[in-house]
Amino acid sequence: MKYHQIDRDLFIKNRSKFMAQMKPKSVAVFNSNDIYPISADSTMPFAQHRDIFYLSGVDQEESILLLFPDAPYEHQREMLFLKETNDHIAVWEGEKLTKERALAVSGIKTVYWLQEFEKVLFELMTHSDTIYINTNEHYRATVETETREARFVKWWKEKYPAHTVAKSNPILQRIRSVKESEEIDLIQQACNITEKGFRRVLSFVKPNMMEYEIEAEFIHEFVRNRSKGFAYTPIIGSGNNANVLHYIENNQQCKAGDLILIDAGAEYANYSSDMTRTIPVSGKYNDRQKAVYNAVLRVKNEATKMLLPGTLWKQYHIEVGKLMTSELLGLGLIDKADVQNENPDWPAYKKYFMHGTSHHMGLDTHDYGILTEPMQANMVFTVEPGIYIPAEGFGIRLEDDVVIQESGEPFNLMRNIPIEVDEIESLMNS
Repeated sequence: MKYHQIDRDLFIKNRSKFMAQMKPKSVAVFNSNDIYPISADSTMPFAQHRDIFYLSGVDQEESILLLFPDAPYEHQREMLFLKETNDHIAVWEGEKLTKERALAVSGIKTVYWLQEFEKVLFELMTHSDTIYINTNEHYRATVETETREARFVKWWKEKYPAHTVAKSNPILQRIRSVKESEEIDLIQQACNITEKGFRRVLSFVKPNMMEYEIEAEFIHEFVRNRSKGFAYTPIIGSGNNANVLHYIENNQQCKAGDLILIDAGAEYANYSSDMTRTIPVSGKYNDRQKAVYNAVLRVKNEATKMLLPGTLWKQYHIEVGKLMTSELLGLGLIDKADVQNENPDWPAYKKYFMHGTSHHMGLDTHDYGILTEPMQANMVFTVEPGIYIPAEGFGIRLEDDVVIQESGEPFNLMRNIPIEVDEIESLMNS
């Protein structure tokens, strides 16, 4: 891995939080992701399932974590099952975790090779009543591929039909959404790498270059700073491309006088950052662009102040909508009649700002978190309002990542990334 080793105390704490919420005499099993095929002998780069990583720090394929807090013997309470390594594998695929290395990474003392899993599980199931299975219940998830977790669930139900089923996901949704200090440090590192990429781009952008050239500048800076690359597929949308919310082709020319909406963030140690900035191709905003830009910035700054312990996500978005309505009135994009006659289910402001303002962020860019429950300290959220005006040929979105505090305003993890008009223009023309 490119990243520095994470202190295993983080994973020990994470397991302790999960096991504290398990039912008596229950077992929980977590699988790594598969390496997904492309065709012939080609595969996608391996990306670890965030849940097993969160609980163990293990970042390789063909791995299983088993937790059994009420096991008869202490050595059975936490177990790892790993792909057996040898000299041949080391030559062809690179070094895999040894049992000793797995202990150093995870803090788990009992480590077996993967082929022993079914035998060990059978013994433990005779002492347990319930098994926790790990299904994907994220509110934005759409999964068509049968995952390694899904195959395990199918196998387990046939093998042990008399056991009660429980769900790991509700526990993980709650504990993963509230970050430990070590996690916040890792997200900060991802944000710092993103800052380096953005500053590189500010000195690089010129009229007539292609959007993908800007994308290339980011990936160069990310990888040279120990990141695997983008935390998500980047959006580099110039001109009217900025008005396509998930524009990812990044294949058009950046024309003089246009704006470029850049939604890009580095990952670090599997933790995400998520940044959006909108910059002028020619190095200077015109008066209309500047007016809209500063309106978006005001909404972002005021919305950020609302992210406090106890805030409800739904009500927060209603209040942000009121801020945006006021700014759109000031810009002449809507009028009072539009507001008076608006559909409550699709307010007038939605014509120009049609997406949400904030989402949880962490190991996943759209991270775990139960949106019907109040916000808590040490949750990390994005703040990303935008105004999109196809008729005028541009769209503007601004986005930072912030940590909710026990009291006072959130802490901005992107506080050092240029965002004010004057600073961006100065850096682009220096």
